[in-house]
Amino acid sequence: MAKVDTPEGLWMRCTGCGKMIFRKVLEDALHVCPECGLHYRVNARARISQLVDADSFEEFSSDLVSTDPLTWTDTRPYQDRLRDSRAAGGVEAVVTGKAYIKGRPVILAVMDPTFMMGSMGSVVGEKITTAIERGTDEDLPVVIVTCSGGARMQEGLISLMQMAKTSAALARHDDAGGLYIVVMTDPTTAGVAASFAFLGDMIVAEPGAMIGFAGPRVIWNTVKEELPEGFQTAEFMLEHGFIDRIVPRRELRNEIARLIDYTGK
Repeated sequence: MAKVDTPEGLWMRCTGCGKMIFRKVLEDALHVCPECGLHYRVNARARISQLVDADSFEEFSSDLVSTDPLTWTDTRPYQDRLRDSRAAGGVEAVVTGKAYIKGRPVILAVMDPTFMMGSMGSVVGEKITTAIERGTDEDLPVVIVTCSGGARMQEGLISLMQMAKTSAALARHDDAGGLYIVVMTDPTTAGVAASFAFLGDMIVAEPGAMIGFAGPRVIWNTVKEELPEGFQTAEFMLEHGFIDRIVPRRELRNEIARLIDYTGK
């Protein structure tokens, strides 16, 4: 019998359960394994299309791009990293805009793991701060989907300053009676976790997301401690009261709309 060639890329092996998955099936399942429920990382544009009402997203601050304030050349020039990330289809590690989620108007910021692992530099901090301030000015709920390896070391203290900048904007939003909802995805760590990610009025997370300040490798290399089983997962965080709910990806739209209605915003 003649061999039938299978076009390359139609199938993939799940990194969670090891089962073979037809890629179209995975896409239809919002990039969640239909066998084991593993939630794969998705870029910001895909996340936005999953969350918002069709054709309702109006992007702003899209013209802001990172420069190289420290002329970083250690290991690999920062400009090279930025160029490669842009060539892969991104502009920065967060996309912000106004949208509707099941008919509810929101200001939305979605972090992008495909752009330098969603790391936060000055532009990410500025875009998120602008989004929060717009939510305050227009009296709209602010929804931020976090996915980040932390502050961008190539910008040094300029990057770390964004932790205070975003947190201050959220304090003003709270003083004005604004609603802030956080959706934590894998991973939400370091400077992002230590600032705006954990300041939500309501914090939900996708199943299995890694959430915490320092990851297992950093902790081992720093203090030589092995982490307990399941430490820094969304499930661990829920059990210990750090987040409010774990919500599968397919239910996020309904859950965000429900939370907005529940708070009267």
